[in-house]
Parts: sequence; structure tokens; C-alpha cells
Amino acid sequence: MKTHFHHLFEFSFIILSLMIFSGCQDKTYEEISYKANVPVYMGFAEFRSAVKSTPARSLQNPGKIYFKDNYLFINEFNEGVHVVDNSNPASPVIINFIEIPGNVDIAIRNNVLYADSYIDLVAIDISNPANPVEIDRVADAFPNVLPPLDYTFPVYGLDFAKGVVIGWETKEVTEVVDQGTGYRNQYLEFDGLGVPAIGSNEVSIGPSATGISGSMARFTISSDYMYAVHNNVLKVFNIATTPGISTGQEVQLDRQVETIFPYNNKLFLGTTTGMMVYDLNSPATPTFVSVFTHINSCDPVVVEGNLAYVTLRSGTQCNGFTNQLDVVDISSLTNPFLIKSYPLFNPHGLGIDNHILFICDGDAGLKIYDATDPMNIHMNQIAHFPDIKTYDVIPVNGLLMLIGADGIYQYDYSDLTNITLISQIPVKLP
Repeated sequence: MKTHFHHLFEFSFIILSLMIFSGCQDKTYEEISYKANVPVYMGFAEFRSAVKSTPARSLQNPGKIYFKDNYLFINEFNEGVHVVDNSNPASPVIINFIEIPGNVDIAIRNNVLYADSYIDLVAIDISNPANPVEIDRVADAFPNVLPPLDYTFPVYGLDFAKGVVIGWETKEVTEVVDQGTGYRNQYLEFDGLGVPAIGSNEVSIGPSATGISGSMARFTISSDYMYAVHNNVLKVFNIATTPGISTGQEVQLDRQVETIFPYNNKLFLGTTTGMMVYDLNSPATPTFVSVFTHINSCDPVVVEGNLAYVTLRSGTQCNGFTNQLDVVDISSLTNPFLIKSYPLFNPHGLGIDNHILFICDGDAGLKIYDATDPMNIHMNQIAHFPDIKTYDVIPVNGLLMLIGADGIYQYDYSDLTNITLISQIPVKLP
């Protein structure tokens, strides 16, 4: 009996050893190399002490614009804000530059400029625009914001604990992986709402209390609150006391939001699939009113009276192929409906002032219309300036401020029969 048990034990041991040995033999590895987006980090301590005023510099990659109290604030994409003395629009003067890493959007209330800085919201005292001072900061207000990257390559080594991602290097990387499994890294992907993600991580690639922003803005201020759109979320900040900004309850949206426009105590949100309307009667908790839905497209919006003007454009991040102006009747905010659509080239931002409609039609330039008759806007073009790569506009009392790929342009439209260019600050590349 013992002998039988002994032989059985030996046989079992041999089988188990063969299985283990066979498993080890099957486990093979390979070394692979490929190009990837490798993150460049800035440490959190350095990042959160980086806001500062520096001497005036030329425009190189201008973004969004904001106007308040005869000052024009021009975003330098992901780098900061140019402060321009525009008291004489025919001769604007850049007086200084505010370095704000990762800045894209701004809004101003009283003498405080609010700006995104990658993942944070910063508040800067501009009582003396030539000597701005950071006075408050909301850390991690906009989680996992990343700078633009090359979509054709995967991302390698992304770790949000290492610091703020301020750029990318395209490098050839090498790693050892299980044979046949390929590399372990991830591409930027978009979910059904258009929200970007990498792996399991959602990412985000006149004197008055507030100033005036263009139609491409993602920030806006109403009374004591600032509202910011971030992916499919409307963020609410109580800025009544600054320093002392408090974060309110987020409003979850069912689509990817791109722009925000305030009008008559309402927020009009431009999304990739339509225009949403929210009521601000309770400013801490904006409430949904209605939505006007369209096909997938980029979608800034402006409002005047009972009409909303929405430009749709094609683009890689918009997943659409439509380029047009939609005129929407909002006389009943709970039931907005389309009046008419007009084909355009590739419209971006737009502005409206007393029925005069300004459209930045991309590389087709600036187009100006009398929109008094919404059914015949195309028949009432006032002017066309074709040789400008346009992005966004701010029309104010006869002065049009336009930002484009080549710089900032200012037009006098007080006489609609003689709209004239009065100044330009050009882009100057190093």
C-alpha cells in the first residue's frame, strides 16, 4: 500500500513539474520599439508659482479675446495673456504679458481676471493692468487637462501624479512585452458624448462689472458667479469674494459643450450636437430650459432679441461636415425652432450688434450682414473682407475687434456704408 502511494506521489509530482515547466516555456517575451507621445511635466510647486507679469511681447499664436474698460486681453495659446491698452483703437499698445501656463480662456469681473491654467483656476488682480498680481487659485478645478498632442501616435508613460503635463515629445520608446501582445500604451479616444479619454482617465484636451468676450468663450460671468464649460460639465464658481472663490455644484450635461454665451439671465451653451439653454434665476444651480438639436458639428452661438445665431462648421474635433449659419427662434425658450439655414465656407466665431451680424468664416474672411430680416440674410451682405484667416469677433458700439491667425484687426463700423480697418497688431513669429 505504501509502495503504491509512493509511486502515485512520484507520478503526480512529475506531471505537476511538466506543467510548470511547460508554462514557463510558453511564457516568452519580445522587445518592441515605436514612436509615442511622451509627456513633459512641470512639478506642482513650480506650476503653482508660475503666474507673473513680463514685458510686452509680440503675438505668436493668438487665441481668444476679451474686452473691458478700454483694455483688450488677448490669449497667447497655452502661454498667457497679452494686455493691450486700447483707449485709442487706431493705435493700440501692448503694455505687458501675463505668463499663465496652459491658459486658453479668461473672464473679468471688476478688477479681477479669472483664467484657466491647465488644471487650475487662477484669479489675478488687474487694478493696475501693468502690474497684475495673482490673488487666488482653485487647485484641480479642471482635472486632467492636457495640451494638444499628435493623435497619430499613442501616449506613453502618462502619470498625473508626476505633475502637470505641459507638452509632449515625440520619441521612439522601447519596452518588453508578452510576445504577440503589442505595446501597452493608449491612444486618445472619445466616448459617445465626445468626451476625450486616455485609458481609464477622462481628459480635456465698457466700464461694467464684467467685460465682453467673443462667441468662442468657455468662461462667462453673471453677477457673483462664474460659469465654465469643461467636457460635458457646466462648472459653477462663486466669485463674490475673491480671494475666497468657492466651487459650486457641477451641472452634468448629456453632450460635449464647447462655448458659452450669457443673455438676459440665461446661458446659451454651444455643443457639438446642439444649443442648450439654462436659466440663472437660481445662479448657484442653473436649470435646464431647452435644447435645439442639430447634426454633429462645432457650434458657437450668439443671441439678440428673440433670435439665436448658431454657426456650424466641419473640423476634426467636431466630427461633422456641415458649414452653415442657423437662425433659431427663441421667443419661446422652452421650444426653440429653426427659422432658416445659410451655407458658409467654414464659420468660426460670430457677433451681433443691433441686427448687424459679423461672421468669421475661417479662411474665407470676415462677412458682415444686415440681419434685420432673418429670412433674407444672404441678400443683405454689407461687406466682405476676404483676405483674413478669421477666428472670433467682439463688436461694441461701432468698434469691431477681430482675432485671426495673423493677428488682431480693428474696424470702425459706425458708418455701415464705409466700414474701415483702423489698426492691426500682426503676428510676429520668432
